Amino acid sequence: MSRFSVRSLEHPIVQAPMGGGPSTPALAAAVAQAGALGFLAAGYKTADAVREDIEAVRALTRRPFGVNLFAPPRPVADPGAVERFARALAAEADRYGAPLGEPRHDDDEWAAKLALVADLGVPVVSFTFGCPPRGDVRALQHAGGAVWVTVTRPEEAVQAAEAGADALVVQGTEAGGHRATFDDAAPGDIGLLALLQLVGDAVDLPLIATGGIATGRGVAAVLAAGADAAALGTAFMLCPEAATAPAHRAAITAPGDTALTRAFTGRTARGIVNRWLREHDGDAPSAYPDIHHVTAKVRAAARAAGDPDGFHLWAGQAHALAEPVPAGELVARLAADARDALRAAAHRPA
Repeated sequence: MSRFSVRSLEHPIVQAPMGGGPSTPALAAAVAQAGALGFLAAGYKTADAVREDIEAVRALTRRPFGVNLFAPPRPVADPGAVERFARALAAEADRYGAPLGEPRHDDDEWAAKLALVADLGVPVVSFTFGCPPRGDVRALQHAGGAVWVTVTRPEEAVQAAEAGADALVVQGTEAGGHRATFDDAAPGDIGLLALLQLVGDAVDLPLIATGGIATGRGVAAVLAAGADAAALGTAFMLCPEAATAPAHRAAITAPGDTALTRAFTGRTARGIVNRWLREHDGDAPSAYPDIHHVTAKVRAAARAAGDPDGFHLWAGQAHALAEPVPAGELVARLAADARDALRAAAHRPA
């Protein structure tokens, strides 16, 4: 059975998976229909909900798409730090009238979701937070799926290549949302351009570049640097097909610095700086998904209230360049602008 190749895309553009809401079947299908690769985010959802999303995409398009899974988390080094951080968040619970959750260390239905994407023959299955064992990689490939592993260090790229990955998503530190680093205690902090060169030197696999790419010029830049495609996340968050919360949309369009923090979920992630991040970043332990479960209801209440200071505003460093246009139009624009940029660069003296 022939597996999907990123080099077969009409346009070398991937819509990055965005867990927690923004990624939708409508967004993935619109991107796929436009000749790029759309993704569903399976994180935080039940296996049954992921099945419904996959079926919804297939009702909208016959083109290939992907599903992203979270690899199981490592043990929490200091459970006591989780309890202390939870106590420090009592005022947030009072502020938004929502209870703090109990810390829980779970694997996000890892086995059930692995079986699901294999059973349904999902064309591309990508992984964040780690690399699946070689046996799981082979099982997915036997079912017809291409396996992509997200990496933030050359060492992770070598590990993924040895496990049999078909391609690597190379995530620079500019990227919004969670760092995909295998070990959160040592999150990769290498910029995308440097990382692409390092990974390209370490392995011989197709590379999908992601992190701070928001325009066709950005797409052209990573293609010139050796990537086979560019993955954009924040750029798609303002599309009408995305389920990005209104307060989050407003924050993306406004000027604002981003920073890396564990203050919302216990895992390093990049978001727009807000009150919660400023007040709690210094005390947040590396404890995922335990802290996620502690803060989830409070963050949901703040989001529902439209208060951008009370929940995570995941966004990449180029977030201010995002535009509220339909996903298909955005793909076409990115592809055309990338072609123009590459042609212009070809005529410049080296």
